[in-house]
Amino acid sequence: MAETKHKLTPEEIGQLWIAFKEQGETGAKDELLIHYGYLVKWIVRRMMPKYNDYNEYDDLVSCGMIGLIDAVDKFSLKHEVKFETYAVTRVRGEILDYMRSQDWASPSLRKKITAITNAYEEFEAKNPGQVVDQEVADKVGLPVDQVHKVLNQSHMFNLINFEDALGTGNAEAEIRAVDEKSPEDELIEKEKKEILVEVIDSLPEKERMVISLYYYDGLLLKEIADILQVTESRVSQIHSKVLTKMRVKLEKVI
Repeated sequence: MAETKHKLTPEEIGQLWIAFKEQGETGAKDELLIHYGYLVKWIVRRMMPKYNDYNEYDDLVSCGMIGLIDAVDKFSLKHEVKFETYAVTRVRGEILDYMRSQDWASPSLRKKITAITNAYEEFEAKNPGQVVDQEVADKVGLPVDQVHKVLNQSHMFNLINFEDALGTGNAEAEIRAVDEKSPEDELIEKEKKEILVEVIDSLPEKERMVISLYYYDGLLLKEIADILQVTESRVSQIHSKVLTKMRVKLEKVI
């Protein structure tokens, strides 16, 4: 697959879509995949805390590329949504399917998650914003890299459960016209939004800021950590904790 030599203009992208969809040119499809490949990397970086000591970045990118290929194949120029919107949902869905297939919450992992979460909360109460990963590691009797690994898995496990509670991850469902949804679907969606707003408004300032920067400003966990002047693993832990709160509330209306 040859790399594109320059950033494509909207006109060139449109021409590639026509060449692929109407003329069946595989070279045009290859160029589209290269052009939109950044979406996969962006999605993986947002969904997954990326520590130096532990990550499955390449595996998730590979899964995401499968989703991107499927999105390019199935996308219709007649769709009333931008390709990026369609693709992001499809890529996330593929990644989530892979994540669901992993054993993210074995009994031993749950025990470690609880111990580490309690340790972070204890140190945070004593020194807000000054928690050091090594202190937490010493407290729970694990190496720092293992603490990072557990936080990573905890974050992904809670993210999966939160996405399941929201009912997201299905590209075809996401692009359905509003008038195709039943009155019951509309009511549930409204209740979900009200619950999310209620939970977010009730959060402590730091937790509310993490959610705002992640979902509204589209920042990566590392970027949020820089703003809050804490470690990325701490932001991951805060985010994971809030997702659990919101999931528990959401499940009451499903």
